[in-house]
This record gives sequence, C-alpha cells and structure tokens, in this order.
Amino acid sequence: MRFSDGFLSEIRDRVPISAVVGQRVTWDRKKTNAPRGDFWACCPFHGEKSPSFHCEDRKGRYHCFGCGVSGDHFRFLTDLDGMTFPEAVERIAEMAGVPMPARDAHEERREKERASLTDVMELATTFFEDRLQSADGARARAYLRDRGLTPATQQTFRLGFAPDSRNALKEFLASKGIEKLQMEACGLTVFEDVPVSYDRFRDRIMFPIPDSRGRIIAFGGRAMSAEVSAKYLNSPETELFHKGNVLYNFARARKALQKGGAVIAVEGYMDVIALAQAGLDNAVAPLGTALTENQLELLWRMSGEPVLCFDGDKAGLKAAYRAADMVLPLVAPGHTARFALLPEGKDPDDLVKAEGPEAFRAVLSEARPLSDLVWMRETSGGVFDTPERRAELEKTLRELTGRIKDESVRYHYQQEMRERVLSFFGNQRGRQQGQGDRGKGSFGKPGFGKGNERGQWNKGGGAAAGRLAVSESLARSAMVKRAGGIMPLREAALVVALVNHPSLIDENFDHVEKLDLSHGELRQLHSVLIDAMAHGEANTREGVVAAIERASCAEMWERAVALARRTRQWTALEDAALEDARDAFAQALHLHRSARTLHKELKQAEAALATDPTDENYRHLVEIQAQFHDVQATEALIEGFGVSSGRGGRN
Repeated sequence: MRFSDGFLSEIRDRVPISAVVGQRVTWDRKKTNAPRGDFWACCPFHGEKSPSFHCEDRKGRYHCFGCGVSGDHFRFLTDLDGMTFPEAVERIAEMAGVPMPARDAHEERREKERASLTDVMELATTFFEDRLQSADGARARAYLRDRGLTPATQQTFRLGFAPDSRNALKEFLASKGIEKLQMEACGLTVFEDVPVSYDRFRDRIMFPIPDSRGRIIAFGGRAMSAEVSAKYLNSPETELFHKGNVLYNFARARKALQKGGAVIAVEGYMDVIALAQAGLDNAVAPLGTALTENQLELLWRMSGEPVLCFDGDKAGLKAAYRAADMVLPLVAPGHTARFALLPEGKDPDDLVKAEGPEAFRAVLSEARPLSDLVWMRETSGGVFDTPERRAELEKTLRELTGRIKDESVRYHYQQEMRERVLSFFGNQRGRQQGQGDRGKGSFGKPGFGKGNERGQWNKGGGAAAGRLAVSESLARSAMVKRAGGIMPLREAALVVALVNHPSLIDENFDHVEKLDLSHGELRQLHSVLIDAMAHGEANTREGVVAAIERASCAEMWERAVALARRTRQWTALEDAALEDARDAFAQALHLHRSARTLHKELKQAEAALATDPTDENYRHLVEIQAQFHDVQATEALIEGFGVSSGRGGRN
C-alpha cells in the first residue's frame, strides 16, 4: 500500500535511526558520541574489522565509508532484513507508537496485480532460457559464443532466445493459465491497432532486466537479423517497468560493491556482461537512453562518486557532455561523478577482450572529475585572443556553475573555475585585477588591494597562454593527465605522517576524515587512507602503502615523501618516534585547520563585498585579511613539522 509523505516523516521523526540500526549492530565506544546522536559501528552489510559505518540521528541517515551503502530507517530494514517496504513502515510505526493508516483496497489490489505480473515475467524468462538451448536457439548460441560469453555467464544473466514466431510465447503462457490481459500488461504482446495480438519479441537474443530485488520486470531483445530496423528493442512502459527508473544489473552490482570500490555506469547490456565475465561485477547500464536523474540517484545509493564510462569516439564524448550537463546541477557534498573515456574506437567489451580487465581498470584509474569535463568542453578547440572571447568564456563558466543547487558546492565550483581562468589567461590579467583597492574580478569576486599578497597570482606565468587554441585531442588528454600544481608543504607533511604512523589516523579520526586539502594528489592519497581505514588495512604502515600502490597512487606518494625529506620534515618520516610524530602532527593539524577556516572566511567576505559593497562589508574583509596575515606570520615562524616541535635541526 502507499503511504503519505506526512505519515512517513512523522514516524521517522519519532524514532531515532540509531534505535533501528542499534538492534543489529554494536556501537563502537571509542568513536561514538551518543549525546550528539553520532554513532559508529562495523558495517552490517559487509565484513570489516574497523568501524566505518556511520549513523547520525540528526539527519536520520546511515552511511558506510567502506562499501558505500546509505539510507534511512526503511531502507535499512528492506536492504538488511529483506522486508518489503510496507513491512518496514509497519515496524517503524510500531516503534513510534503511531497507528497505521487505513488500508486502501484499490492500492492493495494493484499490489497483488503487480505481484502476479512478476510471476508472468518469470515464466517468460524461463521460456526464453529453454528456447536458447533448443534447436531454435542454435544461431543465437553461436552468436553469444562468438561474442566470447561462456555458458556460465549466459546462465548468470539468464540470457534467452525469442523464436521467430508470432505466437510461440503467447501459446506457452496461455498453456500455463496466463490470461491475455496479463500478457498485455507485461508488454509481452503487441495488441494495439491489430485484430489479433502477437509476440513483441521475435528472433531476438533476450536479456532479462531485473529490478532492485532481482525480480524480472522487463526484457531487452537483440535482433538476430541485420535487416530489422531496431537492433535493440526494450519492453514498453508497464506497471512493473519504467525505463528511466531502472539500471541494468543494479542488484548484482550493489551486492558486489559490499567488497568496496565504486559503481561503473557503461552504455549497454553487453558491456555490463563482458565486464562481469572479466571479474568486474560492479557495472550497470541505462536501458538504451541517456542517463536520467532517477538513474543517477540509483547510482548515488550505491556510491557517492560513480564512474561514468563512455566509448572512445565522438558520440561517446558527446554523451559524456550530456551526462555532465545532467549531473552538474545535482552535485552535493558526497554526491558527484567521475568520467572515463575509453581509447578511440573501443567500448568496454572490445577492450577487455583485446587487452584484458587490467586495461579497463587502467581507464578507470584515469577517470577525471566533473569539473575537468566541464572545463574541457568549454575550452576545447577555442581561441581566446580577444577580451570579448575571454569574457564570453568566463560568462559561460559562471552560468554553468550557477546551475548547481547546493550552495556550498556551487561556491567551490565557482572558485575553482575562477582560478582556472586566471591560470589559463596568464598573470597579466591577474596583475591588472590586483590594482585598485576594491576592484572586482571574475565570478563576482573582488580584486585585492595593495598589501594583500594574494594579489600576486601566477607568478612567472605567460599571458599568451590564454590566446592559444586548445585542440580537442589535447583537451581529451586532459581527462587522463593534469598537472597537480605545487604540492603544499604542510599538507604533504600531514599526509606523509598519517601513512608512516597509521595510529595517528585512529587517534584523530574525526579530524582526519574531514581533512580539507587543497592539492588534488594529496586529496587522492587522503581518500585511499580513509578507504584503507574502513577496510581494516590501516593498522600498519605496510598495509597503507600497499593500499596506495593498489590504488595506482604510488607516484603521488613518492612525490610527497620526497618533498618531506627535501624540506627536513623529519617527524613525518618513517623513522621518527611516534611521540615526536604525534606532537608535531597535532600542532600542524591545528595550524592547517585554522588557516583553511580563515581562507574560507576570507572568500566569503570577498563575495559579500562584491555583491554588497558597503563600508561594513569592507571593514569585515579588512579584519579577516588581518587575521589571515597573522596566521601566515605564525606559519612563517614555525614552518611546518620539523621546526614546529623545536627539533628542526635534526635530519
């Protein structure tokens, strides 16, 4: 039965989610802060030794940083205990002491009808499977064999064959007592504008499409004849099947993700199946259309940062751009996407057959963030040799980032695009914007007056950089490799210390988990650290380094260590005593958090002055600048780990 949003909200609000989850887990005493409604435990959805499962009463949500599962009261009961949604609602209502609403007879009848339709779809699936193994299915079996699909893979995905007949399936279902109206309701027969209904799928290899619980709700059919206009044919919209709300292989991929990793979205059934046969079970695909918002929400249920993978041709690149336009307004903290383009002329099926699964994993490791794709599209092939063209680029980027609904993410995107524009066009314009005490720069940010060191942007850069055309091939390569910029010393020392002394991660988990790093490579290493912690692999330095190597981040790690050695940050290095490392790390972490907080406040003050140039906002900006300079002066005296602990002369 259906429930009103008001009823669901009421019972959710009355029952802390920790009361629901706490019946199935044991809270970790060290990390849990019960008075604040903040709870940690080992995840009940996947085996682990370290508590990475977070439950927050204030938000009424849970999330596992290890396997990526998340949800509310009802989802916990449906996913872990296998309850139906109405059963989960009844359980929470009972805990809340709220009576269930009166039953809707009409809705209950629809539920029963839907259940009977899934029985019909199961019968049809069995029919297609049997026909694939019959004499009728010889050509289909040969095709699947030529595509490299083993009999075991075919059985796993329950592939079948629809014979070249107008009534073979219809007669089979009728012999099982299935009525004509049920066949039509399942989309198995064509009945409109014809005197006698007939089988929708004929002479096609059949791909059953399961729902989130593994029940077959639709079919995709691949034509055996080259003369058929529609190479792939999906079931029509039915009571069971709404194409834009379903991802192929969702249930299997979600289960595979309990072992870790991110979900991969590819373009078709065969790609998903080929990847699964190669050992990559965490792939899904939309059903013959561009990714929809509802499908993106499904991806985010499995992983906060899914990888969207596209074929390496012009059509694939265009599809990636369309997906970026759809994703951009919806991004939020913990919800984004990365984009991977395959080699020219290859799809996942081709790649794993020719070069093996490692070649595909290499493509995934080079997936770029959404911000890279947006920048690449707007600068690819462009010539920005006039002020008007440069202004047009800025305007376009400002409009694109302005679509982001989440205020915090929108702010950071606008800041990043502003910095990219300044770097792209060189330091000449930065110097011009630095003149004048209250000039206004790109993306609505004010320029910096005299005495503000941040007015010295892009020292040594060339203004001619912004006048060059960026070729499409060069832009595509930017999705694979992008310079990380200068690695900040203190950030590198913090990360190096955490890897070399993993006990610091557990001792400072709340701060380490939320560590705000400005450098891309260090952010990647930080992500590997948290992932290793969640999977119980951060107990030793060797375990963390192994996790870094598995994540293809070894070169980043070596660069960070080299910087720490070169600048004599000895307390961050492997041979430092834990006590020394602990003291220096605490002091550096405090400095880092203070500086990052002031940096954000400075940006907010700049934005406030740009939109509302009052004396009050100007005084506030000057005050924040003074505090920022004080912190910078303190840092100049301390200069990171080595000197901060008073032992800077030691190597």
